[in-house]
Amino acid sequence: MYQPQSDFAGLFHAFTGGPDAIGPQLTAMMLEQRADSPLLVSAASDIALFPGRGAAPRLESFRKSTRGFIELTAVSHLPLAMAYVARRRELAPDDLAWRTQLQGLLPHITRVRAANTEGMWRQHVNLDAFAGQEAKIVAMVNYTLSATESYIQRALADASLMDFDALVAQYFDPPAAVLPVSMNAIMFATFGLAYVDIAYRIGAWLRGSGIDWARLMVLVSGQSGRPTAGVTWSSNSMCNLVWRVSDGQMPADRLYVAPHAPGFTVDQFNDTAALASLEVSYRKLWMHTRTSVEVSRQMFANHPAYVFSPATAQDMPPIHGLDDQAACVARLRRIMEDPQQLLVNCVADYVIEALQRNGNRPGEVAIPSFTNVDFSALA
Repeated sequence: MYQPQSDFAGLFHAFTGGPDAIGPQLTAMMLEQRADSPLLVSAASDIALFPGRGAAPRLESFRKSTRGFIELTAVSHLPLAMAYVARRRELAPDDLAWRTQLQGLLPHITRVRAANTEGMWRQHVNLDAFAGQEAKIVAMVNYTLSATESYIQRALADASLMDFDALVAQYFDPPAAVLPVSMNAIMFATFGLAYVDIAYRIGAWLRGSGIDWARLMVLVSGQSGRPTAGVTWSSNSMCNLVWRVSDGQMPADRLYVAPHAPGFTVDQFNDTAALASLEVSYRKLWMHTRTSVEVSRQMFANHPAYVFSPATAQDMPPIHGLDDQAACVARLRRIMEDPQQLLVNCVADYVIEALQRNGNRPGEVAIPSFTNVDFSALA
């Protein structure tokens, strides 16, 4: 069995071996010199700010662990559920399990309709981002429930309605005369509403944290969404959000996406020792990456530098107005067909830009197929 020649191996490890090697020693020195630098770490559903020198971290949650996310996402999942049932039927036309799946949705629709009240959104969900819009959200949800319930009942009587041609023509993307607001449009609107809250709260939290943006170290750590998604700056919406909230004060090249690094959960913040160990590992990871960057800038000083420039939307179709359904649906299709994209990317850059323009006032973010629709008139 091959083994490296020992003298060559000794030279190799002199630079990149254990903690006493040249590379790790430089990283350790830089860590100590910058131990008071703030560190921001974003994981799958939570974001933490470690002020430095062992000071207690601050935490904010988003996505599944926050109010309203499940409620809105449940509504956006109805069209997806219909599509998945249709695909199952297409693949196994003699298997009647698709009927059972459709029938199984009906009791959920009935229960959600009963729970969907202004009081529920105002008192149980209780989000500043939705303040004053509760009645409109109720009407939008009821519209979606009714349209889906009606289609299911018709499809159970006429199986041909679960062909994709029929679904597209009458449910997903119909003309207004058939369905005033398409289910494709509802998906975009619900994604938009959910992300308005996330971007508003994380933005307000970051702005209120007194961050020294010039010295901030940032890691987007672990898996975000699908295993294939969010592994680059342009495909991870958190990168754009943090950078935009800093108003450009944070050098963009101080944010690293580390998809294979460990994530964390809110529960870990109750274990002081585990949390301290986690912070050390995050700081080492960030500084190990930074060390080669800073050495390179001096080592190759006589040659053109690599200059990082944030790519925020990665060619997401621009939305030219509230009625630009083509762009909205193109974004939905992109996030479902491009495995690099987080699902939220269909709305993230649009919402972040709107909040930056209006001073982080969520109620003023105009959302296509929500802001411009009177759902109460469609009941």
